Amino acid sequence: MEKVIISNPENFEEIKQKIISGGAENFHVLADFDRTLTKASVDNKIHSTIAILRNENYLSEEYSKKAFALADYYHPIEFNPEIPLEEKKKHMQEWWKKHFDLLFEYGLNKNHLKRLIDEERIKFREGALEFFDLLHEKGIPLVIISSSPVGDLIEISLKKYGKLCDNVKIVTNLYKWDKDGNAIGVNEPIIHVFNKDETILKDLPEIYNEVKDRKNVLLLGDSLGDLGMIEGFDYDNLLKVGFLNYDVDANLERYKNNFDVVIRNDSDMNFVNEFVKEIK
Repeated sequence: MEKVIISNPENFEEIKQKIISGGAENFHVLADFDRTLTKASVDNKIHSTIAILRNENYLSEEYSKKAFALADYYHPIEFNPEIPLEEKKKHMQEWWKKHFDLLFEYGLNKNHLKRLIDEERIKFREGALEFFDLLHEKGIPLVIISSSPVGDLIEISLKKYGKLCDNVKIVTNLYKWDKDGNAIGVNEPIIHVFNKDETILKDLPEIYNEVKDRKNVLLLGDSLGDLGMIEGFDYDNLLKVGFLNYDVDANLERYKNNFDVVIRNDSDMNFVNEFVKEIK
């Protein structure tokens, strides 16, 4: 099976042509970060940035033990279809806050995040660096919305590769650091898996004003939950690209039913890049 699957070719082509004809000035990109712009698998392990800190004792065994205990308690709530969304939101807010407190208690430092980058535990998906360049050259805003509990790592990653350009806007959980680089607090609002959508941007006018009139949108995500990123935004044309990184056979039909394009098996961004190249 092809690595790129277009769910409905006729519908895709229709929306694609509308976005292309609208030009770069009417277009922006909305993207998740972990396992979307970055590779899902590094050293044959599927992970996220916070999972590396937790699973590999970057802080301490005691931190890892307590972080796993939180995940064991809250993960079933996150995925339980019987629990109403508003109740889930309260639980996720609670989980994120408790996890932040653990990170503060066990000494999260900027050096831990730099170490993740220097050791190349976080790798950009093949073609992602070209993707950043294409958007910058065309003046197309890229809004990255991430619920990562270590959102500062996004900026560190982009700076390392020289991709933190003025068209890139990051909405994530950012820490307050002391003079020694220790995390001592987190900026509000806390972003978790059930509130990471563009309605957040209305509270961030310096970002929202740049995209509110750009109503042709490309959405990039690796989970069905990422589809909610567009919620609350008044768009004209939307193309949704989903990166299906694992359990492909079990999840393919659900992804095809929800994304316009499915990119399988942690593949590259060449298809996305070719699309962006067509926007004048």
